[in-house]
Amino acid sequence: MFDPEELAEIREAKSDWEDEQLQPTLDRFGERHEEFTTDTGGQPIDRLYTPEDVADLDYEDDLGFPGQEPYTRGVYTTMYRGRLWTMRQYAGMGTASETNERFNYLLEEGQTGLSMAFDLPTQMGYDSDAAMAAGEVGKAGVAIDSLRDMETVFDGIPLSDVSTSMTINAPASVLLAMYVALGDQQGVPREELRGTIQNDVLKEYIARNTYIYPPEPSMRIITDIFAFCADELPKFNPISISGYHVREAGSTAAQEIAFTLANGIEYVETALEAGLEVDEFAPQLSFFFASYNDIFEEAAKFRAARRLWAKIVEERFDPDDPASKQLKFHTQTAGSTLTAQQIENNVVRVAYQALAAVLGGTQSLHTNGKDEALSLPTEKSVRTALRTQQILAHESGAADTIDPLAGSYYVESLTDDLEAEAREILAEIDERGGMRNAIESGWVQRQVQDVAYERQQEIENGERIIVGVNEYTVEEAQQEADVEEISEEQQQRQIDRLNDVRAERDEVAVETALAVVRAAAENDENLMPPLIDAVKAYATTGEICDVLRDVFGEYQPGM
Repeated sequence: MFDPEELAEIREAKSDWEDEQLQPTLDRFGERHEEFTTDTGGQPIDRLYTPEDVADLDYEDDLGFPGQEPYTRGVYTTMYRGRLWTMRQYAGMGTASETNERFNYLLEEGQTGLSMAFDLPTQMGYDSDAAMAAGEVGKAGVAIDSLRDMETVFDGIPLSDVSTSMTINAPASVLLAMYVALGDQQGVPREELRGTIQNDVLKEYIARNTYIYPPEPSMRIITDIFAFCADELPKFNPISISGYHVREAGSTAAQEIAFTLANGIEYVETALEAGLEVDEFAPQLSFFFASYNDIFEEAAKFRAARRLWAKIVEERFDPDDPASKQLKFHTQTAGSTLTAQQIENNVVRVAYQALAAVLGGTQSLHTNGKDEALSLPTEKSVRTALRTQQILAHESGAADTIDPLAGSYYVESLTDDLEAEAREILAEIDERGGMRNAIESGWVQRQVQDVAYERQQEIENGERIIVGVNEYTVEEAQQEADVEEISEEQQQRQIDRLNDVRAERDEVAVETALAVVRAAAENDENLMPPLIDAVKAYATTGEICDVLRDVFGEYQPGM
C-alpha cells in the first residue's frame, strides 16, 4: 500500500512526535490505563496506528471490491445502497395467537422479515403436556405442538410475502416440515419459500445444550435438510451456523470466528461425505453472529470472518460457484450485555452494537429490547428496538457508503489480527481431529468457559466497568416493572388446544405417517418428505421427536 521510502518517512516522523510531544505529555499527565485492549477479545490496542501497521496489506488479495473475493468489503456489489439489511426482530411468545398479534404489529411498524422464537419444550422436542414441559410452556418463545399452531401463527400472513427465520436446532427438521406444509396449504410454490432455520446442532453441544440426539444422527438429519432444500427450497437457507451463542457463553471475538467457521467446515465435510456436491448447498449456507459494545472490534470481526471463510472454502473445498465462498450472516445485538439495573442504558448499548453490525456489513439484524434482561420484551420496547434500526438506516448515514471503515489503519490492523488468531485456533482444532472431536472431548467448551470466568472476575474486581452495575450506580426505587409474563392460564390453554388437535385428527393416518418416519430413519432415507406428511396428518412435535429418539437415542454429555 505504501512504498518503502514513504514508510521510512512516516516512521521517522512518528519517532519525532513520540520524543517531542508524546513523552512530555505522558510524563506530565500519564494515561488512563497501563494497557488498552479490545472489549472482549483482549486484542492489544496500540496508542496510534499508521500506514506501517498495514504495510503488508495487499489491496486486491486482502480487500478487493464489494461482491468480489475475498468479500472483505461485503458480499453484494452495492450493499446497502441497493437494499438495506433485513430488519428481522426476533419474536415469539406464549401461544400461537399471541405470536400472530406480535408479528402483525411488527410488520405494521415496518419490520421487513419475521423471526420466530420457540419455547424450551419445543426446542427440546417435547409437547406442551409433557412432564418435561411443566412450567416452561410459552415462556421463552411460542409453543408449537402441531401444524395447527403454525397455521395460527401465520394467520393472515402469506408466506409468499415474508422471509421467516426460525431459531430452532435439534427439532429443526420438524419445524421446517411444518413451514413447508403451511406453504403447501397456502398454495405457495416451494421454490418461492424464503427464510432460514438455525439448525446448528454443534453449537448446542458447545453453548446452549438444547440438543436431543447424539452428534452422528444429528449431522445426518442436517444433511437431509441440505439435500431437500437444494432440491425443493432454493431460496431457503437450510442452516444458520451460529457463533452468537458461543459468544454469549463467553468466548472472545476471535474464538467466535474460529468456532463458528469450524462448525461450518464440519457441516460441509459431512454433506460431502453424504454425496452432495459443494456447489449444491454451500451458496445456501448462512451464519449468525453476535454484536458487542466495542464498535471497531466487532466491525473488524465481521470483515475478518468474511475474508477467512472465502479462503477456507477455496482452500479446502475448491468450489466452482463463487457464491459458495460468500459468508452471508444475520446479527443479533448482545443479550448478555443487557443489565437489569438502569435498563434505559440498554437502549444505548443496543444502538452501538447495531451500528457495529451495519459497519461490518450484516445481511439482517435483530436489535434487543431494553427489558430483555427481565422478561420477554414489551410491545413498546420492541418498537424502540426496531426504531433503532430504522434511525440507523435512514438518519445516521452509516448505510450510504460501502464498508466505511475500510482503510482505517486501526480497523485494517485489527481485521488482520483477528483473522490470524482465528486461523491459529482452527489449526489447533485440525490437530484435534476436527470440530466434532474437539467438542466431544470438551476442549471447545473449556476454552469458552475459561474466558467467561476471566471476564466475570474482571467485573467483580472492578477491572471491567459495566455502567450502572459496578460503576455509576444509582439508588433505584422499587417499582412495578412493565414486563411480559406468561400465566398458568395461558399455558393451560395451549395444552387444551393440543388435546383438541389430538381429538379431531385421524389417528390411523397419524400412526401410519409416524411409521413411515421411523422406517426412513432406520433405513437412511431422506427424512424430510415423510416428516412433511406426518405434520400434515397433525402428528405433534413431541410424537415425531419421540420416534426419532427411539431410533437414534439421546445425547448424554461425556458419553
